[in-house]
Amino acid sequence: MADDLSFGSVKDTVSAEEWEARVNLAALYRLIALHGWDDLIFTHISMRVPGPEHHFLINPYGLLFEEMTASSLVKVDLEGEIVSETPFAINPAGFTIHSAIHAAREDAQCVMHLHTDCGVAVSAQKDGLLPISQHAMIAMHEVAYHDYEGIALNHDERERIVADMGDKSMLILRNHGTLTCGRTAAQTYLRMFYLERACKMQVMAQSGGDLILCGEDVQKVVEGQSNPKGMGILSDKLVWPAVLRRLDRNLPGYDD
Repeated sequence: MADDLSFGSVKDTVSAEEWEARVNLAALYRLIALHGWDDLIFTHISMRVPGPEHHFLINPYGLLFEEMTASSLVKVDLEGEIVSETPFAINPAGFTIHSAIHAAREDAQCVMHLHTDCGVAVSAQKDGLLPISQHAMIAMHEVAYHDYEGIALNHDERERIVADMGDKSMLILRNHGTLTCGRTAAQTYLRMFYLERACKMQVMAQSGGDLILCGEDVQKVVEGQSNPKGMGILSDKLVWPAVLRRLDRNLPGYDD
C-alpha cells in the first residue's frame, strides 16, 4: 500500500457540508507541507464535521501532508474511534490534544498542531514569545502556554490543556510545538502563519545581538488593530482564496 495512493472518492457518500470541510482540511495539510512546516507523517490538523454528531476529520496515519486528499481523511468521534470505513488508522497521541480542545470549545471547529524547528525553539525559551516584531504582537495577546507532560497519550492531560488554553486561540506547548484553533480553516491557518513567522523572526533576531522589545503601549495598539473580527474577515475573504490559488498551482489534487 506504500506505493498505492489511489483512493475512491467519498464525495457522493457524504453531505455537501462534510465534503467542503474535507476539501478545506486537505488544503490545510498541503499548505503546511508547502511551507515546510510538516514533520514527516506526524502532527495533526483536525476539523469538526458539520452536524449534530461530535465527529471530526483527521489525517490518516502514514500519509505525508503533501499527499492528503479530501477523500483520504479519517472521520472519528470524540474518543478517537473511527466511525467511517477507511483502510487507515490514526495516531492516538495526536487526537488526545485535539479532542480536548474540540470538546471544550464550540468555536474550535478546526485545530492545528505543529512541530516546526522555530516553533519548538521558542517553546523551549523561558520567556516564550517576545514582542519584537509586528507578527509577534499580532499573535501574542492570543497566546497561552502549556507545560510539557510527555507524548500526549494520557487522556488526563486533556483537562490541563483546556484549562491552560482558556479562551485563547493559540497555544505554545512548552518543549513541544505550537497550536492554533478557529471557526474556519482559514482563521486557523492565518493564526498559525503569524505565530510561526513570529517564532522564526525571534530565533533569527536572537542570533544577531541585543533585542529591542516593544513596550506595553504599542502592544495594546497592535492588539486593537488585529481584533478577531477583522482578522476573521481578512482570513476568510482574502487570504484563504489566495492560498488556495497557490495550492492549485503547486500542489493540486487536495480536492479529490
